[in-house]
Amino acid sequence: MIDHETLTNRGFSVAPGLVGAAECRALAALWPDKARFRSHVIMQRHGYGQGEYQYFTYPLPEAVERLRQALYPGLAAVANGWNEALGLKRRFPPTLTGWLRECHAGGQKRPTPLLLRYGPGDYNCLHRDLYGELVFPLQVTVLLSDPRRDFSGGEFMLVEQRPRMQSRGEVVPLGQGDAVIFAVNERPVKGSRGFHRTAMRHGVSSLREGERFTLGIIFHDAA
Repeated sequence: MIDHETLTNRGFSVAPGLVGAAECRALAALWPDKARFRSHVIMQRHGYGQGEYQYFTYPLPEAVERLRQALYPGLAAVANGWNEALGLKRRFPPTLTGWLRECHAGGQKRPTPLLLRYGPGDYNCLHRDLYGELVFPLQVTVLLSDPRRDFSGGEFMLVEQRPRMQSRGEVVPLGQGDAVIFAVNERPVKGSRGFHRTAMRHGVSSLREGERFTLGIIFHDAA
């Protein structure tokens, strides 16, 4: 499921077909169910772009909880390797339950998985999803809509800010149910004198037509 080599070398990897088409449609159909969400954000009100998203409330929908629990252990192993390379002391627990216990003890108790919706002309500015001092360094975005049928444009983008070099941007093509796993904030890059940190940001290009839903799975809760 997780391409560790690509994730380490490029700061992201794609897991094709992580979620089936029927489950994608079911997750997108949760959008109007206000009882499922704790917060609704209109991006243009905050300078984030255009579009909107909603943070799920606890308990998370079964499919979201299952994905979050299943993905975490493998990503925790990657995250611990990254911290070791960068000389950072923090090590992440082997289970999501253990990590969330640390988040909640640190005052970060609000769930962060979210559902995003874009219409024609909508986009998401480059950003990082941090939410507090405790940050898990990897996150996952699942494309719920079908780019062959539901929308055009709206590509997922990553930009790597390399020290003393020009930033590098990359468009990550996704199909319905594909997931992109990527660095939340920074990742280790090996240079001539060992590893250094490279900052990363992500966003979504302008949608030309249609409607695009995505699921964001973030592993640290919010303050």
